[in-house]
Amino acid sequence: MAGNSVSLRFRYRCSPALGSPFPALLWTMAPLNPDGSVLATGQTNSQERELKTRKRSRACVVVFTAAAITAAALTGPARAAGGHQATRQAMDAAVQAGVPGVTAEARDADGVWKAASGVGDLRTGAPRGTDDRFRVGNLTDTFVATVLLQMEAERRLSLDDTVERRLPGVVRGSGNDGRAVTVRQLLNHTSGLFDYLADPGYAETYVTGDGFLEHRYDTLTPEARVQVALSHAPLFAPGARHSFSNTNDVLAAMVVEKVSGRSYEAEVRDRILKPLGLKATSTPKDRVRLPHPSGRGYAKLFPSAPDRIDDVTEMNASQGWGNGDIVSSAEDLNRFYGALMRGQLLPPRQLAEMKTTVANPDFPGASYGLGIEHFTMPCGAALWYHDGGVQGSITVAATTDDGRHRLAFNYNGSWGAETLFPLLNAEFCAPPSP
Repeated sequence: MAGNSVSLRFRYRCSPALGSPFPALLWTMAPLNPDGSVLATGQTNSQERELKTRKRSRACVVVFTAAAITAAALTGPARAAGGHQATRQAMDAAVQAGVPGVTAEARDADGVWKAASGVGDLRTGAPRGTDDRFRVGNLTDTFVATVLLQMEAERRLSLDDTVERRLPGVVRGSGNDGRAVTVRQLLNHTSGLFDYLADPGYAETYVTGDGFLEHRYDTLTPEARVQVALSHAPLFAPGARHSFSNTNDVLAAMVVEKVSGRSYEAEVRDRILKPLGLKATSTPKDRVRLPHPSGRGYAKLFPSAPDRIDDVTEMNASQGWGNGDIVSSAEDLNRFYGALMRGQLLPPRQLAEMKTTVANPDFPGASYGLGIEHFTMPCGAALWYHDGGVQGSITVAATTDDGRHRLAFNYNGSWGAETLFPLLNAEFCAPPSP
């Protein structure tokens, strides 16, 4: 990858209205082809209309590309430890751009740095807190993958087991065949299974607009969400390529339960949360409220009314079971990803498997391992990371390979994606403060 360009993907389970383009970069809400690839320029107007309709009804996919970044903007050596003034400025800039509030924690050779910017409550003006709890969205994937890799180390399963072996009869219909999909392919998203959040009916009922407001308290089973996906044909043959699908994550959590004979929540608690002392992290099952301390969560649910902001703090966590339900804090996320990178949670063989990535053909420069992603910043800093979002929350956690430099941050609004990369760049690439 060129030294002054980067291509990186962020996924959100949210309203498509994530914000206006950022002028310094090429930020796009990319319409997708049926196979998950980005719509090429020059397609017909009818194709564009079809893809725009699908985009409004599916899970949010934000593509940001810095191919046109000037050398002065993001090149140079990786950021040395010491000082987080640039990170603080990037947080403030996100708030100035319209994000309600940001909470963040960084850890490096100089210790622990915490900061918050903006508000946690638009109605009262109460500030965002440095110890806030929030929904982490797809960062849940890393927790589930860690549990499955621990089970592999214990020889309770193999990553090359088929889904049919572990979940008999579950993945069938519309050309889907669990006999051809492996657990590994669920974790690195090469299964080809359709993303249930991309189903127009599901998205209109549970993700956007009046549907979300009416059904936000509904309890859903993982089986029901998987069946939505299986009403669609697979996007491609298993193993053919990478394409992120929330369906994979739900099935992975179901495999955890089948192998262990216990709930996925219990396995995460006993294998990760308790050993690491992650007291701010929880698996909420079907709870609708956030634990304290926490800010309110806000979303732009209506693409036709981009200035409308709804309070979406309360929602039934079962709707994100296994792929987006975990609640945590910036501090706990840094402790988790640091312990993971340092080998405290996985033996060397399993950690190496987690870090074995497949390229994302739609977003050059980013690659996906087992529940974790990798990319190299324009300044040369190589990061393992995961991002995620639900209505009212966007979260990113990133760490160097040795776990010595980490950043986790959260927005309590599900828009403003154009400000995410500048914040990462400020922490890992900006020169240290004087």
